[in-house]
Amino acid sequence: MRSEYVRVFRAFTDENRIRVLEILSEGEQCACILLDELKISQPTLSYHMKILCESGIIKSRRVGKWNYYSINADGCEYAGRLLNAIVKHNMEGTLCIMRYAYRFLRCAGTLSRREAIVERNSACACCAR
Repeated sequence: MRSEYVRVFRAFTDENRIRVLEILSEGEQCACILLDELKISQPTLSYHMKILCESGIIKSRRVGKWNYYSINADGCEYAGRLLNAIVKHNMEGTLCIMRYAYRFLRCAGTLSRREAIVERNSACACCAR
């Protein structure tokens, strides 16, 4: 079961992946849009997208030579169930990143990117800016 937690919550442990999730919360995007928005190299984007796809939080589809990415509602629901299991069992290691992940999953697709950024919890040291 721990490997499931690692696979899913690893998606939330990098700033670039969080930014990808924020961008995709506005709808499906082509990889070229993500590259322009993030200002990272194509191999770096591929690495992050592999982690996000393996987590189940996002899904991809290929059209010709282009990849399109979007939020996977089923994957988000699954991640939410894992998070709820942690909270229910009061397991050690429930950190700020999990609270941020829960907020993202709760708000996926309902908030604009700007609103999602403003939503950050200022009481949490790792989320305060």
